Amino acid sequence: MLKQIVKPLLSWYDGHARVLPWREDNHPYRVWVSEIMLQQTRVEAVKPFFERFLNALPDVKALAECPEDTLLKLWEGLGYYNRVRNMQKAARVIMEQYRGEFPADYEKILSLPGIGHYTAGAVSSIAFGIPMPAVDGNVLRVLSRVKASYEDILKQSVKNSLEKEIKSIIPGDRAGDFNQALIELGAIVCVPNGKAKCDICPLAFCCRAKEKGIVDELPRKKAKKERRLEQKTVLILREGERVAIRKRPAKGLLAGMYELPNLEGCLGEEEVLGYIRKWGLSPLRILPLAGARHIFSHVEWQMTGYAVSLEETEHMDCDGMFFVDAKETEKNYPIPAAFAAYARYMDIVLGQERYEER
Repeated sequence: MLKQIVKPLLSWYDGHARVLPWREDNHPYRVWVSEIMLQQTRVEAVKPFFERFLNALPDVKALAECPEDTLLKLWEGLGYYNRVRNMQKAARVIMEQYRGEFPADYEKILSLPGIGHYTAGAVSSIAFGIPMPAVDGNVLRVLSRVKASYEDILKQSVKNSLEKEIKSIIPGDRAGDFNQALIELGAIVCVPNGKAKCDICPLAFCCRAKEKGIVDELPRKKAKKERRLEQKTVLILREGERVAIRKRPAKGLLAGMYELPNLEGCLGEEEVLGYIRKWGLSPLRILPLAGARHIFSHVEWQMTGYAVSLEETEHMDCDGMFFVDAKETEKNYPIPAAFAAYARYMDIVLGQERYEER
């Protein structure tokens, strides 16, 4: 039944495709960067990051050679930092095995670090015209509705089955456009949140879910596990114009990023002052800050904050912390958006907010 969607879908895409910076040039490097950025991130949020990333790292060689702190700073605010670490690993493989040229081969693209079936399909079809499917959440939603399928779209077997169906109908002369059209339809018409816009959908004529009146019931997916809650006490330790930061461990959540000092639990003022004195620092004033929270995929941080003014002492650096000018952290040290609420008390902003304000 899916054969009948090809022509109307492409016709719709020709007239309704959004103008996006990564669509201006189908060079494989640009396509790859955009696809990795768009994973778990909104299109509008990606735009400024994409431009700045490409300006700083215009090709595979530049990405392969980029120092880690610079790389993470460029990614600051996008989250899921292993995405960009894997991109650099893949760039180094491309430099070593393919002389810096992105391989025009689906299986070779798939074998690169951090690239799964979706990204391999997207890059190979958009950049090289290879007729391979690129099935993301948008595509799964559209097709589950067109087919009126109650199968769990989070099951790998369901995704594999849809990939096979799509591969059988992808037009060889417009593989990239077809994949992008399906994704685009799911993003702006057959939407994930809110009411699907069935009245303007080019596939309404063959949508079984619309015919049966069950569009809002689909797609089906297994409920996610509840996030683990963690209490954190975040500290802005300031000595004059300098603030304390520290580097997180090389493995685990936010690996290798810089952070504001923080303690486990929701601590009171006296407990915080006790820790600061144990570190050999001399607190002058402590000011409670507004609470904040940050949601990761599997964890939610519930944060209490304090700003603490310190007396300058001979040995300020301690417990893995070191003091730098507050503005220097904005330029040179990648600090995750989890701390954005407290970064404002340092008169700096992070990630997407930093780009919006400038």
